[in-house]
Amino acid sequence: MPDIDTNAWGISDKAARLHKDALVWDEHCGFAFTGPGSADGLDRWRNAGVDYLSINVSFDVTPWELGIQALSYYRRWVREHPELLLQVETVADIHRAKREGKLAITYDIEGMNALDGDAGMVELYYRLGVRHMLFAYNRNNLAGGGCHEGNAGLTAFGRDVIREMNRVGMVVDCSHTAHRTTMEAMEVSDKPVIFSHSNARMLWDHERNIWDDQIKACAATGGVVGVTGIGRFLGKDGATVAHLVEHIDHMVELIGPDHVGIGMDTIFRKDDFSDLLEKNRAFWPERQYPPGGAIGYVMPDEFPRVTQALIDRGYDEKAIRGILGGNFLRVATQVWK
Repeated sequence: MPDIDTNAWGISDKAARLHKDALVWDEHCGFAFTGPGSADGLDRWRNAGVDYLSINVSFDVTPWELGIQALSYYRRWVREHPELLLQVETVADIHRAKREGKLAITYDIEGMNALDGDAGMVELYYRLGVRHMLFAYNRNNLAGGGCHEGNAGLTAFGRDVIREMNRVGMVVDCSHTAHRTTMEAMEVSDKPVIFSHSNARMLWDHERNIWDDQIKACAATGGVVGVTGIGRFLGKDGATVAHLVEHIDHMVELIGPDHVGIGMDTIFRKDDFSDLLEKNRAFWPERQYPPGGAIGYVMPDEFPRVTQALIDRGYDEKAIRGILGGNFLRVATQVWK
């Protein structure tokens, strides 16, 4: 397997050594599955020194059956590219992928419409490689409230699903979800809970971002908040590493470096996603997503620059290793079975 060209990262030797040696973890990318070709570009994560990636396979906007198709496609793609990718079943597989210089792959689900009203589907998805699932993608559903549709709470079905997720070892994820549902979910779960890709609302007032009490409650479960690289959720200058690290700083000040990570939520097929957005405006209300407004992403290629920025801001090596991936690894070790 060809070695990674760390000179291409454009960072200091110190940052490059740390970035290459650390376990670098991206807790969520939104490929917006549409069929063949949806996995093109995975080599960009590996070339950026990323060791683990969770790929979204389903969200409430699309029919739940499409998620099963996505899982079949992605798992086959991983099998057919053993020189680059490794399908993760256990935490040990993550360490193996790191040793072998491969990108470790798992999957995630955004919204419990994917369960089709059956909590028993949780175990099926877990067996297919899904390792975390959130409640509602922006709008309310059978499990709980979405962040753009009032402030509904966790439903009886949502509570049943949490218990099933705890049982099988799937991580409970609160991104995209209404404040009340998140707070109730973190009380119900007996395992650490995460926000896979959410930023600080105190820094940028968008309904997709989360308040300080949510951040603190997440840490209290032993969980991790993954800062996301979507420009619309970062700040006035959009998708910049500087904004990303500002959100990391805010969360570290609140809950310490052991409870902060990264979930970039990169989407490559932007035209497909833009078309989906315009056809499903109820999930992306114009008050929060004005027509024609650029979204923008911090791309995976910029992961090494995040390491450099953390060094420049005075973070010590232990904290940086945790934020880059060690913290999410800890949660996986505690929850997965």
